[in-house]
Amino acid sequence: MLFSVREFEALARDRLPRYAYDFIAGGADDEVTVRANERAFARLRLLPRVLRGHAQRDLCTTLFGNEVTMPVVLSPTAFHRLADPQGEQATARAAAKAGTVMIASMASTVSIGDIAKAGGADLVLWFQAYIQSDIGITRTLIRRAEDAGCRALVVTVDSPVFGWRERDNRNGFHDLPPGMHCENMRDLTADGGVRDIEMVPGLSWNHIDRVVAMTDLPIVLKGVLHPADALTAVEHGVSGLFVSNHGGRQLDTVVAAIDAVADVAAAVDVPVLVDGGVRRGTDVVKALALGARAVGIGRPVLWGLAARGEEGVTEVLELLRAETDRAFAFCGCASVDHVACDLVREVRC
Repeated sequence: MLFSVREFEALARDRLPRYAYDFIAGGADDEVTVRANERAFARLRLLPRVLRGHAQRDLCTTLFGNEVTMPVVLSPTAFHRLADPQGEQATARAAAKAGTVMIASMASTVSIGDIAKAGGADLVLWFQAYIQSDIGITRTLIRRAEDAGCRALVVTVDSPVFGWRERDNRNGFHDLPPGMHCENMRDLTADGGVRDIEMVPGLSWNHIDRVVAMTDLPIVLKGVLHPADALTAVEHGVSGLFVSNHGGRQLDTVVAAIDAVADVAAAVDVPVLVDGGVRRGTDVVKALALGARAVGIGRPVLWGLAARGEEGVTEVLELLRAETDRAFAFCGCASVDHVACDLVREVRC
């Protein structure tokens, strides 16, 4: 039996090839932001309330009309078949079992349709997309997500170019192993092959306007850190924001995601989520106290998948559920709505 996300990471490190572990664990440049994401949570301390008499706690919340059983969702992460042969299908089944959202990556090694089938009717599925320079390709991807029953579109906007990842370069990991592909990009070339995912340096608010106009799905912008950008996003019809620095994988030395949440949440009146560095249920409580509606986990999902497949993802989610419930009890919180900003203090070391 494993008792923490850290133990799942250690087991995954032992089981994965070096290139696969480094791809998942690594970040950009000196990986300052990778480390900062976790350290920022440690810098935040809880100031619990007592004698509030909540024998039972309710972790449920609602995200863009989707009811979930806890304020923890699965952030989009690429290439799950690097961790387990079942890949995103195993992850989908675990998310459905846990009653929470899976945000499927555009760079999934299983197509969005097959992910939806694996998760079944109980899966709350969202789709993450990078806007492509050919807007027709973007439109096709959105249609595929809609056809698969996705309930929200998460548009990643922090990646105009690829981050410089020294671990991947050192390992020579620049493409998937034989037999693996970004399946959502299949049949998007003239010869019916798999199209490369493109980063678009010219990405602008005009692109967001076009995406908003082409779907009725709620649009969540992922990668927003500056409150001024949050305000602009709402003006352009965005339904929600995902405060994220891409897990420290794009621009290094950018602020820790949790350090940006309060300002973004204060600036807008739409749901705000955050990912990057969440490893414990206490981290979930801290994020909620700072104004997030829910947190996303990325690497912990892949650690669980690499360690024990579908069951490993389930165990990671249930660990975080139990830790969050315990933290609620200690802090005197009956529900997500009871987690207030006065529960958190920042300690400068």
